[in-house]
Amino acid sequence: MGQIGEAIRTFTDRYLGWVSMPMVRWTDVVEIIIIAFLVYHLLRWVQNTRAWSLFKGIAIILVFVLVAALFDMTTILWIARNVTGIAVTALVVVFQPELRKALEQIGKSNVLAGVLQFDPTRVTSELFSDKTIDELIRAAYEMGKSKTGALIVIQNNDPLTEYELTGIMIDSLVSSQLLINIFEHNTPLHDGAVIVRGNRIVSATCYLPLSDNMELSKELGTRHRAGVGISEATDSFTIIVSEETGRVSVAQNGELSRNIDEDFLRNRLQVLQSKTLEEKKLIFRKGRPKNEKKAD
Repeated sequence: MGQIGEAIRTFTDRYLGWVSMPMVRWTDVVEIIIIAFLVYHLLRWVQNTRAWSLFKGIAIILVFVLVAALFDMTTILWIARNVTGIAVTALVVVFQPELRKALEQIGKSNVLAGVLQFDPTRVTSELFSDKTIDELIRAAYEMGKSKTGALIVIQNNDPLTEYELTGIMIDSLVSSQLLINIFEHNTPLHDGAVIVRGNRIVSATCYLPLSDNMELSKELGTRHRAGVGISEATDSFTIIVSEETGRVSVAQNGELSRNIDEDFLRNRLQVLQSKTLEEKKLIFRKGRPKNEKKAD
């Protein structure tokens, strides 16, 4: 047995001596998980912005630089070394809006709030009443029947003050009649978005940021892109009524759900209403409508 052990050690030293297992600490595992998490979300963010096309272009350039390095093309390598610093600065300037949006989303994430939520079933104050839900649904589908285009933004946690200031202040209780009159064709307030905070309509004819998500269907107009755009910039909930088809859609968290029915809209509004966690689970158990679709 001693000879066999000695032979194994000799073989290992001669042929496997270059193999070494690094010491892995628990902090290394945590570090790998954090880096993987950041890279994953970075790639997801890049894919949903104009940076995705730029990313593919940079990948192609890196391939050419790699080929130049393999074949020792000194001129190309010299150009690459001298342009790199300027290119990084140019990228920061060109994609300043996207970088700002990404930092805002990080700042608005309620990670600590979720960790410190000791009582997950506690009742929080409702954003709006059940009567407001009824009025919003009635207005949306009445305007859908007459093919009256509408854009109704409901504030959640993020303030919408900067968007309210682009419109005309109203400060009135939410009612279906008022919403229908606001979006009626050829009226002074029909163009733009209405912003709802709590049970009140605070502003009309508001301008919203347009989404630059390239995955959105080309058939969607400015109204739908504005609804998705405000949902990307804030945690608001937007009801969109198509002027061409009369169909009702909703936008939240950068996602567009199209051609929804009244039950689905009511469920989503009740979740937004900030009921208890158990009530939210009960609402979601009712399921999604069969005709609900995400953006094409």
